[in-house]
Amino acid sequence: MNTETKGRVLVAMSGGIDSSVAAVLLHEQGYEVVGMTMKTWDYASAGGSKKETGCCSLDSINDARDIAVTLGFPHYIIDIRDEFGDFVIDNFTDEYLAGRTPNPCVLCNTHIKWDALLRRADQLGCQFIATGHYANIRKEAETGRFVVSKGLDENKDQSYALWGVSQESLSRTLFPLGGMRKTEIYDEARRRGFTELVNKPESYEICFIPDNDYRGFLRRRVPGLEARVAGGNFVTKNGRVIGKHEGYPFYTIGQRKGLGVALGYPAFVLEIRPDTNEVVLGNYDELASTATVVGKLNMGKEASLAGRGLVPAVVKVRYNHDGSPAFLEEVDGKIRVYFEEPVHAITPGQAAVFYDGQDVLGGGWIERHVIGEFPVPFAAASVAGV
Repeated sequence: MNTETKGRVLVAMSGGIDSSVAAVLLHEQGYEVVGMTMKTWDYASAGGSKKETGCCSLDSINDARDIAVTLGFPHYIIDIRDEFGDFVIDNFTDEYLAGRTPNPCVLCNTHIKWDALLRRADQLGCQFIATGHYANIRKEAETGRFVVSKGLDENKDQSYALWGVSQESLSRTLFPLGGMRKTEIYDEARRRGFTELVNKPESYEICFIPDNDYRGFLRRRVPGLEARVAGGNFVTKNGRVIGKHEGYPFYTIGQRKGLGVALGYPAFVLEIRPDTNEVVLGNYDELASTATVVGKLNMGKEASLAGRGLVPAVVKVRYNHDGSPAFLEEVDGKIRVYFEEPVHAITPGQAAVFYDGQDVLGGGWIERHVIGEFPVPFAAASVAGV
């Protein structure tokens, strides 16, 4: 096989089955593969209660290297803990202290992993980079824009986490698993004798919080935080005090469990007020919002929606959200999202991703949810023919 025919590609290898199979497939398709594992976080230094797991563990690094050795391509380890920590973890902490709920995985993809990979790709003479994400990418003939679309396996689709990747980065990115289902990935690994990958449990936690205890992480990360924020009030929307809480950073919009108050009905967190250390509680219906404001945009299929009026789309407001029909309107560099039906638990700090069918139209960060402030202009939409 002539490994030079399709170019040189730097593959991000976490040691898991997806990125490993991605590297194997590209190798077999005639690319000259270079594997790279990124050390993003040393969990032991944070005082966690669980053994280091996932993409940062020594076992995972060794698993990635074993694949490379078996297939005969080079493998490197790069230490990006400083740049990861300074940006992703500082943002994670700052967002909770600001009363928002961050999405560190999207932030890492956007600002750390792709940039780190492309810098090393240039140093190693690689034209492309590749990951094991379940998504697709294509170049639009008419506009020349690179468009991310959903992976074939809807249950594993990761396009939501990729909305922030720049056009320049997408122009050099390959997603070899986009047209495959998870069951096929297992089959490909078995067929090649990589049974240890099939049996390896998958990690769904944030890489720097493998025990899933973000509250404990914040307590360790910010000395004196607990004493500083303890004893704030749970209040209703009209300001009535209904109990005491442990501190506003330890709650998220939509949270029901662990509130420690009995109101005679299921209570949910509706709002977090860091300035007054108040957490607003209410019933499920009060979680519903008719609209949201999204800023810090990165557009995909469309460079801009300015001047387009109301644009129909399906909008996902969190990773596991099925998506809701809506109209988009770009106003002063931000997008107002008008939902056809109210959406529950829209959370500032999370990403909103706009879809045109299977394609990512763009995305941004949720700044605030809106109840009644922007009445959905369906009459105007009807007149405009949308």
